[in-house]
Parts: sequence; C-alpha cells; structure tokens
Amino acid sequence: MSDKWTAKDIPDQTGRLAVVTGANSGLGLVTARELARAGATVVAACRNTDKGEQAVDATRADVPGARLEVEELDLANLGSVRDFAARIAAAHERVDLLINNAGVMAPPRRTTADGFESQLGTNHLGHFALTGLLLERLLAAPRPRVVTLSSGVHRMARISFGNLQGERHYQRWLAYGQSKLANLLFCFELQRRASEAGTSLESMAAHPGYAATNLQSAGPASALERGALAIANRVIAQSAEMGALPTLYAATVPDLPGGTFVGPDSIAELRGHPHIVTASRRAYDVEAAGRLWQVSEELTGVHYQFGAAAAAA
Repeated sequence: MSDKWTAKDIPDQTGRLAVVTGANSGLGLVTARELARAGATVVAACRNTDKGEQAVDATRADVPGARLEVEELDLANLGSVRDFAARIAAAHERVDLLINNAGVMAPPRRTTADGFESQLGTNHLGHFALTGLLLERLLAAPRPRVVTLSSGVHRMARISFGNLQGERHYQRWLAYGQSKLANLLFCFELQRRASEAGTSLESMAAHPGYAATNLQSAGPASALERGALAIANRVIAQSAEMGALPTLYAATVPDLPGGTFVGPDSIAELRGHPHIVTASRRAYDVEAAGRLWQVSEELTGVHYQFGAAAAAA
C-alpha cells in the first residue's frame, strides 16, 4: 500500500452498515460520502435533520446509487441518544462501523439537556452512551469497528476529576482538550475491555490535524478568536477531504491492531496523509481510563455488558 493513502484506497465496503455522527457537514459529511462511495450503507446521524437531508441529497448527486439514510441524533441529550439507538436496533440486525465524529469546540460554558458541561457531554459522554447502547448490534457484526475522533489539542489537557464539569472554574479551550483526551481514554479502554471479553470488536481513534471545518466558525466565543481561526483556515488548514482521511483509514484499513491512533503524517501532525501516530502519555493512563469509564457509566446510566451483548448477538 502506498505511503500516501487516499480515499481511493478504501477497500470495498459493500454489505457493511456504518453509522456516522455529525454527518451533515465537515469531516462527518466527507466520511459518510466516501464510505457510501465505497459501497457501505451509511446512517447519517445528525442533530439537524433538515441539514442532514440536504447533505445526503448533495452526496447522492455526487455518488449516484449511494445508500444513505438520515436519522436524528442530539448527543447533548441522552434521551435522543437512547431513542436513536433503539431505532437503529429495530431497523438493523448489526452495525459494522460506528464513527464517533460529532463534536463542539470551545463554546462559552453551557450545559446539555442532562446538566453536563457541553463539551464533555457532547464530545465524550454522548458518544460513550451511544457506543454502549449500540454494543449488541456492533457485536453482531463479524469484525465490528468503532472509530472515535480526538484532536491534537488533547496533548495540552488532563482529566480534572475534581472539576470534570467545569463548575468550579471553566476555561473553554482546556475543557475542549479534556473532552478530546477523554475520547482517547475511552477508545483505548474500550479496546481493553472488548479484548478481555473475547470479542472481535476493534476500537480505533483518529484526529484530523488542522482541517478547515465549521467548528472554527461555530465554536469559539469571541470574534477575535473566530477571525484568527478564519485566517489560519486559509493559511495553515487542510481541506475537510484531507482531514477526514485519518478517520477513513482507521475505519477501513484491514488488519490494524485494536487501539490504533491515526493522524496526519507531516508538519507536527497538522496536515498530510494518514499514518499511525502516538497519543500523549496521559492518553495511555490505564488507571485514569478506568476511573473515567466508571464515572461515565454513573453519569449516563449506560453500563457496558460485553458478555450479555455478545450472547444476544
């Protein structure tokens, strides 16, 4: 395989069902489009289904015969997550691929419908709950794979268990970094637990480098930040098409070891073609991962039962 992997290298995905969160724009849209182009049936999970339908229509125009469906999913509302998972379970016997892509970046402090700090609640807890609720359908697939998106910003973060929800003090970029570190701790702990249970589930992580998406315009609170990021988008950032390649690589390349982390290959992992990268030391902290897992189960009420799910599947 060429070192310069592109979407043209995606193996045939015919017969596979992929769920992609945040598939109405940016990285999620490109990911959904390219998986559909490779033959997968794709569930585009979107908070705004009108925008989702518009994105899917545009994808069908670009990829004739693409098999896509839009489903409503608001990761900032556990009721919506449960409803979505129930609809997927009712409509599909298995889920081959789950792409935990959607996220928010550096907003002012606000809370989700369940009272969680919005970045932790959306980026981590929503996806933690979604993956657990789809576990039975994932384990019904022959080689299920979960890909969770992180960010290079995870390197500046730590998990502040004493201030997890930012109630004592809140710095939006540190909270964003914490949520992206949580994504990695979740990915690696999911792989450990899946392996210990003897399942075939593979948990991967990816980060896009610096890709120009609507996160930069919709997330940061100040006009100054948005302006600086707009300039950086033109000067530094790579396209959403390039930014989605690490996700697509982690999702589709055969024989990747579970727990693989994929990012761009050049300029401090800000841009380039996908290759395997190493996360920060904190991302591999087994004790912190176990503690975060326990806290996440308590907060969401979603408890992973690998044995029961595998038996049911």
